Amino acid sequence: MSMQRIYNNVVFTNHAMERLEQRNIKQGDAWATISNPDSCREAQRKGSWVFYRTWGNRKVEVVASKNEKKQWVVMSVWDKQIGDWQKSKSKMSDPIWKKILKELAGIFIR
Repeated sequence: MSMQRIYNNVVFTNHAMERLEQRNIKQGDAWATISNPDSCREAQRKGSWVFYRTWGNRKVEVVASKNEKKQWVVMSVWDKQIGDWQKSKSKMSDPIWKKILKELAGIFIR
């Protein structure tokens, strides 16, 4: 995969370029996620944002912030299969009492 450090005026850190390669995500998909996201939110790190975009059955997530030249700098990129994301989201949304009951049921059923 041939990548550029600056792609359509978006700067990619070495870490982000490694993650693109490791996770088989196209640099153009990461760029399009920032340029035209389905949604975004402020990241934990002040001044950084997480951009989301769905491509078929996967959701690409890009973490970026602006540099002193007002260019987006991509710090990391990952993706999740939509089904995996929905499963993990539903597990996180279970109330604590439900998690405890599931755990107890597992102990008594084994």
